[in-house]
Amino acid sequence: MAERQGGDRLLVRLHERAPNSAQVVGFLTLVVSGGILLMLSGLTITGLVMGLIFFAPLILVTSPLWVPAAVVLFLGAAAVLSTCGFGVAVLAVVTWLYRYFTGRHPLGSDRVDYARSRIADTATHVKDYAREYGGYLQSRVKDAAPGA
Repeated sequence: MAERQGGDRLLVRLHERAPNSAQVVGFLTLVVSGGILLMLSGLTITGLVMGLIFFAPLILVTSPLWVPAAVVLFLGAAAVLSTCGFGVAVLAVVTWLYRYFTGRHPLGSDRVDYARSRIADTATHVKDYAREYGGYLQSRVKDAAPGA
C-alpha cells in the first residue's frame, strides 16, 4: 500500500507541474511560426541561388559597365554625405559662435574664457621675461663690444 501512495504522489506532482492551456497554445504557436520561418528562409535561399545561377552570365558580361557605375555612384554618395556633414558642422560652429559673442554662454564657453585668460597671462609673463632678459643681453653685448 505504501508503494501505491508513492505512485499517487508522483501523479499529483506531475499534475501540479502540467502546463495549462495558455502555455500549450503558446508552445504550438512557437512551433508553427518557427516552422513557417524556417520554410520561408529555405525558399529565400533557394531563390537567391537560382537567381545567381541564372543571372551570373549576364552579370559577368556586363561587369565592365557595372563596376565604373558603382564607383561613380559610391563617390557621388560619399561626396554628398560628406558635404552635408561639413555643412552641419559649420552651422553648429557658427551658431555656437553667435551665442558666445552675444553673451548667451553656450556649452563650453567657460573653458574658452579660461583658455583665453591663460593665454593672456602667458603672453604677459613672456613679455615681462623678454624685457628682463633683453636688458640683460644688451648689457652683455656692451660688455663684449664696448664700442657697439
